[in-house]
Amino acid sequence: MSEPAVILAPSAAARVAAIAAKQAKPAILRLSVEGGGCSGFQYKFGLADAPEADDSVAETDGVKLLVDSVSLDLVNGATVEYVESLGGAAFRVTNPQAASGCGCGSSFSV
Repeated sequence: MSEPAVILAPSAAARVAAIAAKQAKPAILRLSVEGGGCSGFQYKFGLADAPEADDSVAETDGVKLLVDSVSLDLVNGATVEYVESLGGAAFRVTNPQAASGCGCGSSFSV
């Protein structure tokens, strides 16, 4: 089996599992990329009910991360983590495709 195109870190998998359990939903996180943000593109996260036909699927500790084929070109090789700091807690994408990013970490350019 080949390496997943995007990696779901254990910290993110644990957080998705906790959120999904509270909402009585499957432990499936969708990552997509939209135009906008202060750097040109922005990451969007949401819970999903099931994979779509063109989704890339990564799995960690029973939790799935879905990325549609259009977004995958912009996040291929990325790692999704869940981080907590003094500034708050959030999912963070470490994206080798990004040429630059913004201070908040939610948008990037290629």
